[in-house]
Amino acid sequence: MHTLKIVDVAESYSKHGGGVRTYVDQKFEAAARHGHELVVIAPGAEDSVETVRGGKIVWVNGPRSPFDSRYGLFADEARLHRVIAEEDPDILEGSSPWNGGRYVASYQGRAKKAFVFHTDPVAVWPQTFLGRHLGFDRVDRMFSSWWRRLQRLTTAYDTTVVSGDWLARRLQQFGITETSVVPFGIDKDRFSPKRHDPELRARMLASCGLPENAKLLVAVSRLDPEKRIATLIDAYAKASRQEPMGLVLFGRGALQGWYARKAAKTPGVHLHGYVSDRETMSAVLASADAFLHGSAAETYGLVVAEAICSGVPVVVPDRGGAAALAGPEFSARYRAGNADDCAQAILRLLARDPERLRRGCRVAARSIGTMDEHFSRLFALYQDMLGHPARRSAVLPLRVAI
Repeated sequence: MHTLKIVDVAESYSKHGGGVRTYVDQKFEAAARHGHELVVIAPGAEDSVETVRGGKIVWVNGPRSPFDSRYGLFADEARLHRVIAEEDPDILEGSSPWNGGRYVASYQGRAKKAFVFHTDPVAVWPQTFLGRHLGFDRVDRMFSSWWRRLQRLTTAYDTTVVSGDWLARRLQQFGITETSVVPFGIDKDRFSPKRHDPELRARMLASCGLPENAKLLVAVSRLDPEKRIATLIDAYAKASRQEPMGLVLFGRGALQGWYARKAAKTPGVHLHGYVSDRETMSAVLASADAFLHGSAAETYGLVVAEAICSGVPVVVPDRGGAAALAGPEFSARYRAGNADDCAQAILRLLARDPERLRRGCRVAARSIGTMDEHFSRLFALYQDMLGHPARRSAVLPLRVAI
């Protein structure tokens, strides 16, 4: 097996957490296990180097994001190119559709380039605010110039890495045809029905002011606009008029104060806040009767996969990565952003036989992979790109040319 040096230009990586940090930290661990070297280049408050197991983080001084001061931006193309050249990678990754991705695209060197499609900006912003009123497909057409820009950007890369076939098909609509499907995964040892905790379940229902025989709904999410938490609260309010149930929300984000006030005005809703301990969160999921999800902008839907593997049926919107994970045997879908339709989906799911739903989750969990499998596939793809095929067990095809 050829040892790889991978440089990940991660404009969305922050010391303060977030999904990208979780993913990158797992990639460091995987790189160490596979014998590869990973270097992450991220915008920081000052130039510095941080050594970690599996490689290092090179912080490049840059301005703070105007939307969230926890994150930074790349602003000096020549400076970033010098840092990349000093590292001299075999594989150069970009993921930001903004400056970080553009600066990687313009870099001239020997490295093979992979654009890792972590975020769908049209789904996150324009479709969140306009999709329900104008139609999601129409919003895509309205932002056709942005899609053309992304298509031009990705042509400077050797491949675009996506988390599923459905996402490859979405990008194909906009001329991004050279994609490699590398499904994400979760920690299936941690997220399991075995984590069910009756006492925790009773405490969560009590926090909603409800007895143990009520139904328990759980949502885990950043409290940001694209997550559509207001849709979930409004849907719960409508559904709870017909059946006793409580809703516990876990997370933090830009709209936390507003959601706290909204939750306080809705009987049976408890905003718990952010929980960093993964053991606790695995027990939370396994102890619920149903998991609610609001975002239609996911490229995969990690927490939905965690809920399914925990044996918990899910209520999800009909678009995005969450919808791609949800099968009829263990889920109910609703029109994205529509609280009335979400309320009906909640009631439909709760009216079904719980054991059959759990059995459907167990079957579906077999097709959800682990992050170990994800990184094995990713590194194998990179070996192939360099002409060094890696030994690997049978996996789904990596490259999808549509």
